[in-house]
Amino acid sequence: MNVEIINPDKLIYEGEASLVQLPGKDGSFEILNNHAPLISILAKGKVKILNKNKETEFFEIKGGLIEVLKNKVLILAE
Repeated sequence: MNVEIINPDKLIYEGEASLVQLPGKDGSFEILNNHAPLISILAKGKVKILNKNKETEFFEIKGGLIEVLKNKVLILAE
């Protein structure tokens, strides 16, 4: 799936991933390939991405929103 993390200033990350773990408002959750459509509020914490090379990357966010639609994950981060 394609993942983008964007904050008001710039594009932080763009690439293919097999797993995205996020800090949700009510707790941590994960997105995998072919996930159902979703829009959710994110809390302060770390976004974990398992990229196509099986490498784990972390990004610190202060909150935001996520949209998942047709294997595209868009994270609008603060």
